[in-house]
Amino acid sequence: MSDQYTRARAAADFIRSRFADTPVLGIILGSGLGNFATHVENAIAIAYSEIPGWPLSTVVGHSGKLVLGTIGGVCVAVMQGRVHAYEGYSMAEVTFPTRVLGLLGCTKLIVTNAAGGINASYSEGTLVNITDHINLTGTNAALGPNEPRFGLVPGTGERFFDMSTAYSPRFRSIAHAEAESQQINLRDGVYLAVLGPSFETPAEIRAFRTLGADLVGMSTVHEVIVARHMGMEVLGFSLVTNMAAGVVDKTIHHEDVMEIGKRVEAEFTTLLKALIPQIAQFLPPIGH
Repeated sequence: MSDQYTRARAAADFIRSRFADTPVLGIILGSGLGNFATHVENAIAIAYSEIPGWPLSTVVGHSGKLVLGTIGGVCVAVMQGRVHAYEGYSMAEVTFPTRVLGLLGCTKLIVTNAAGGINASYSEGTLVNITDHINLTGTNAALGPNEPRFGLVPGTGERFFDMSTAYSPRFRSIAHAEAESQQINLRDGVYLAVLGPSFETPAEIRAFRTLGADLVGMSTVHEVIVARHMGMEVLGFSLVTNMAAGVVDKTIHHEDVMEIGKRVEAEFTTLLKALIPQIAQFLPPIGH
């Protein structure tokens, strides 16, 4: 058996020594969206550097704190930034925080990211409800010895696990209903993940469009793979911070990603704050 479980359990135990309540929902904040963590009430912030085994982000826009507290009366654990494989981390390290969130008690997970828009009907600032993903990173976070103790409910933690509903249909439906009530134009889309760190070429984007991708980015899919292995139910959002190469005649810069995040921060915050108590009420599904 891998010792990954032991290391994740040690990290979870350390966090419990600082925060006594049990979070039921985890949130991973992507580039430009980290300020959402400031809305956590009765918050306790723990620097990633303090948590045993927790990888440290080197990317601008990922501040590197785990913020625990409540939003809308729901106990949450909010990751203010994530690490990526292109920083030199293994997939086991990239997904280590997701494992820890599950062991803390999070049976539900909201993942967010900044993404490039492949779908020409999108524009910068479009918020997208992820319906599915395509993994073109060349690897899988579930590689290696299987550890069944990571399963949170019966029927999970198995060697081979279902990904047909990687992004919860019921959570996606709730997100659309809430967005409509707030008059937010929430789109649907398939997210394609590449390894990075270079942005994609126009030829690659044309190929990705042929595959059925609406968005492209360098994160998220492996966190979702691990979450589904554990039995966590997932809701995902992409913020289109730039149109992908060749879609518009414009050079892509990371600074633009951060600026678009600031522009839609209020809209994103009101939507997410309203969604949290709605999806937290559901009991975790049994099995796959």
